[in-house]
Amino acid sequence: MKHLSIDLETFSSVEIQKAGLYRYVQSPDFQILLFAYSFDGQPVQIIDLAQGEQLPPEIINALRDPSVIKHAYNASFEWYCLSKHLGIYQPESWLSQWRCTMLHGLYCGYPPGLNKIGEALGLPQDKKKMSIGSALIRTFCVPCTPTARNGHRTRTLPHHEPEKWQLFKQYCCQDVITEMEIERRLSAFPVPEQEQRLWELDQVINAYGVAVDMSVVEGALHIDEVVTSELMDEAARLSGLENPKSVKQLTAWLTEEIGEEVGNLQKGTVSKLIESIDEGRAKRVLEIRQKLAKTSVKKYQAMRETVCADSRIRGLLQFYGANRTGRWAGRLINAQNLPRNHLETLGHARELVKNRKIEALKLIYGNVPDTLSQLIRTAFIPSPGHVLLVADFSAIEARVIAWLAGEQWRLEVFATHGKIYEASTSQMFGVPIEKIVKGNPEYELRQKGKVAELALGYQGSAGALVAMGALDMGLTEEELPEIVQRWRSTNKRIVDLWFSLENAALEVIRTGQPVGVRGLILARECDYNAQQDFFTITLPSGRKLFYPKPFLHQNDFGKEALHYHGINQNTKKWEVLSTYGGKLVENVVQAIARDCLAESLMKLAAAGYQVVFHVHDEVVLDVPENQADVEKICQLMGQPIPWAPGLPLRADGFVTDYYRKD
Repeated sequence: MKHLSIDLETFSSVEIQKAGLYRYVQSPDFQILLFAYSFDGQPVQIIDLAQGEQLPPEIINALRDPSVIKHAYNASFEWYCLSKHLGIYQPESWLSQWRCTMLHGLYCGYPPGLNKIGEALGLPQDKKKMSIGSALIRTFCVPCTPTARNGHRTRTLPHHEPEKWQLFKQYCCQDVITEMEIERRLSAFPVPEQEQRLWELDQVINAYGVAVDMSVVEGALHIDEVVTSELMDEAARLSGLENPKSVKQLTAWLTEEIGEEVGNLQKGTVSKLIESIDEGRAKRVLEIRQKLAKTSVKKYQAMRETVCADSRIRGLLQFYGANRTGRWAGRLINAQNLPRNHLETLGHARELVKNRKIEALKLIYGNVPDTLSQLIRTAFIPSPGHVLLVADFSAIEARVIAWLAGEQWRLEVFATHGKIYEASTSQMFGVPIEKIVKGNPEYELRQKGKVAELALGYQGSAGALVAMGALDMGLTEEELPEIVQRWRSTNKRIVDLWFSLENAALEVIRTGQPVGVRGLILARECDYNAQQDFFTITLPSGRKLFYPKPFLHQNDFGKEALHYHGINQNTKKWEVLSTYGGKLVENVVQAIARDCLAESLMKLAAAGYQVVFHVHDEVVLDVPENQADVEKICQLMGQPIPWAPGLPLRADGFVTDYYRKD
């Protein structure tokens, strides 16, 4: 089987970072400028399409030949660009011929981005991506501002900058060299076939996209502009400030106005000040700031920028976007992080926004920015003649951790009534579960059971309870250690799992021998020729979690711990990280939950259903009205999984004319 490695350089007047791949390629002025390639690792060749060269028959035939495997870094880009260039109107028809080297890197625990993975792998200079690339892309791949100096042109062509163009061609060729070297170094750790098929399905879902009601989007943006202007004018009038949005100006004014030091204007600080100060100018200005902070028009603006000509947004999902677990990440709008909706009359509010009825919104709902924020989800709609069917797994992580640890009482809860908060409270405090109902004094204990369930499963302690909002729920700091102790004594199998995984990880690094824990296989895997060294965890599905360059070292608490190289979630930099039992359990549980979702996506696709996007444990289907069978979808998602015998899955769903939380 032949292998063809490819890198493209392209032009479009649409900004890809803001609008996304699909709108970028669908622009009428989209053009492939350069096509660099290598067959089976041979010297890289380049075709200068911008200067009139054509793809030779050998390349055209190879691109159309199913027996030739095409490789690219971020293959989604090359696949979709070439689909348009070659006039392939069903791009999914040749997806199975593509392999994505970025996916390979992500699967093996490395960061996204050709430059970043090159640095992380320690590639030599002649194999690295050229650092001058960004400047050359700005020169040739995007429109330029017309000036007298450049002859008022709106685009730089090769003949305008011939020396830079030659350098640009070298840069394009070098990307192919870098991509092939990455693939060579990771070849001993292949992407499983199941993940390849899932990547292909992900491209199909992204390319299909989801319909958007632009009258909601445009109505929301118009209303926000009017209301924001009114609120800003009121704040300026009350405070006398030139810019009431300025933190520096507003904190100084508030300090003087209320007679006490205001150190910051963070969300929590503003809420506490509103509660504590008397009615007056300062309180009203703070209320205005709170309202303005609520609106999420950036997501409406993103919808306007990303929507394609057919009123669909494409490319909402990033496959393997979460580095440690392989979960999907949100892109463009970030559907993984949309404000929740609480309005009972959501449909009415939506109609008022579509018709730009500002005064009615103020009269009925009061806080207009908050209302707009709650309506963001509702901009996503079904195709004509269809409905959205939304279905999600019930308490998926809680079910997975109970199954993995063998915590029998929890498994019995999920196999019967499913009320894990009440059951946990009953176990922790020795109260009959039937007494934990509203109106009974025992119901007050439910809050403790709930926050414990949310915070303590991954070795969290009192600090985790605080982070989960325990103090805001009315609990005191003095109560927290007892809650931790009660939860842990009630869930001994889960506690055992933390320490079993931690000890197994340490043993693997010390001895180099694999260790099995509760259906997981922990191992040290190396390819010394390619300078690759990993700590891996094989999941029940067969997929592996990779921790690059592992070693043992004392952690911040003076305890020997597993360290590895990864992306720091705070700094977003590639650096040494440490881990522990609870964190390993979290990685594994979230990864297994992700694999459960993946199984459902594959089953739904095989049954002919069209997924438009999904969020963590929830799928959103675009279904013809006469086929919207919620029970059938939930049954399909709740089916036993062969690699997870005994895992009690359950899904719930509903049908809707616009996306929302039930």
